[in-house]
Amino acid sequence: SEHLLFGFEPFGEHAVNASWVAVQELEKLGLGQNVDLHVSEVPVEYQAVQNLLPSLWKQYHPQLVVHVGVSGMATTVTLEKCGHNHGYSRLDNCNFYPGSECCMDGGPECIHSVIDMDAICKRVNSSGLGVTLSVSKDAGRYLCEYTYYTSLYLGKGRSAFVHVPPLGKPYSAEELAQALRAVILEMLELMEHNTEKQLCQHGQ
Repeated sequence: SEHLLFGFEPFGEHAVNASWVAVQELEKLGLGQNVDLHVSEVPVEYQAVQNLLPSLWKQYHPQLVVHVGVSGMATTVTLEKCGHNHGYSRLDNCNFYPGSECCMDGGPECIHSVIDMDAICKRVNSSGLGVTLSVSKDAGRYLCEYTYYTSLYLGKGRSAFVHVPPLGKPYSAEELAQALRAVILEMLELMEHNTEKQLCQHGQ
């Protein structure tokens, strides 16, 4: 099964985007033999996201899509639980924002990931990794959340979003990559476990 992993290009004060650097580091580490990982850099542009994501979901039929973004306010690696449809009025790298200020006309106001972020957070925090994780319900109403909502919508919840702090505040690219690796492996295990659980229930 395919898995897609996305980081974002530089924007605003982020001349280097920690999310893309961490994703590239993770690609070097790998997720093990049986995980087919596709890595891609996402433009910080609403229209580019609108064009890119549906074609990628169609092309790969991924089991899971993980987006990684940088947040100047984050001091922990932050797992985002959900994406919201409205409130996108901040200009992107092309000085554009959607006229409707929303992702999907007629889409639900909020879509939650099928992944239990609290469970992932607990597991990775207790694994002695040395990187602190937290959980959030507000991904910031900018391109990070716009992208997350779009993926949640297209993938019926089979998406995750991880916010990372800027490089060196406090974590290095290697530390962020190790944390992402741990998070994604936990997510895949959780999804596999849930699929087995569903199959067992069907079998009854």
